[in-house]
Amino acid sequence: MFTSRFRRILPLVAALLLLLLPLPASAILQKGQPAPLFSLSSHAGQPVNLAAYKGKVVVLDFFATWCLPCRESIPHLISLSKKYGSQGLQIIGMSVDEEMDKTLKEFITDKKISYPVVLANEDLQADYALRSIPMIWVVNKKGIVAEKYQGYNDKVAKNIEELIRKLLTE
Repeated sequence: MFTSRFRRILPLVAALLLLLLPLPASAILQKGQPAPLFSLSSHAGQPVNLAAYKGKVVVLDFFATWCLPCRESIPHLISLSKKYGSQGLQIIGMSVDEEMDKTLKEFITDKKISYPVVLANEDLQADYALRSIPMIWVVNKKGIVAEKYQGYNDKVAKNIEELIRKLLTE
């Protein structure tokens, strides 16, 4: 029982500790900079390489299965994927869960996530200056960071969609 409780609390403690770590100013990714490239495997075992999406607008959603605001954002991201996918939008789920285990795979199935989900390793989290979740990065067709959103609410949802519509026309 103690071990089970510990395993559930450990990711939360790790996330809180992550917030306490200082990042050098030069390491903080900013709007207008090239999005850090990555090459990982999705939950379905398919390669996911950011460079392969050049020419598309890409939304990177850093989330965790245990994060309530993350859970709230996912239906909106699924909707955006369906609405704008044929126009050049690609959403990638960037899970900060510990491993691609049964819990994460069931979460993907239960939430009906239709876009690729990868495990965001520590290096990738550092590259994207992850300080809290959810954190959503929007990358333009040229691979440049257009915006980042921390947290999730109706205003953030509206702003993300407006930005996606704008970027898709560029």
